[in-house]
Amino acid sequence: MNNAKKLNIGIIVAPYYQHITNGLLNGAKNFFKNEMPYGYIFEQFDVTGALEAPLAAQMLAATEQYDVLVALGAVIRGETAHFDHVCTQSAHGLMEVSLKYNIPIGNGILTVENEDQAIARSADSEKNKGREAAMAAISLQKLKFQLQE
Repeated sequence: MNNAKKLNIGIIVAPYYQHITNGLLNGAKNFFKNEMPYGYIFEQFDVTGALEAPLAAQMLAATEQYDVLVALGAVIRGETAHFDHVCTQSAHGLMEVSLKYNIPIGNGILTVENEDQAIARSADSEKNKGREAAMAAISLQKLKFQLQE
């Protein structure tokens, strides 16, 4: 990766389940801190929920100020089909923004059956999905840099 350039990272957080998103955010931040010695600058942007994350990503991508974006949040199944719509539309929207603006977006929005699953996936471990979303976005950014050389 280009050692002379600090990456500008936008982190979109849907903090509806703040005790879960705090863990996801810490996982992403720890990845950047430990795995990116060449430097980075990140800004956090909070949105109401997972459905708002794609528009926030589009707004940030359109500024051309960010090298990568990471979206973090949790959608926990309830008693209605709303869960399915939110999961599908959120993921689809983030993918559309990524393809439209050619910007890596790590999708760390959990889609789980219950709160216990969300807590397990946001815990301080190698399996933290915030960490994995950050890692996915950075791996795509590395590829982008390679292709531009």
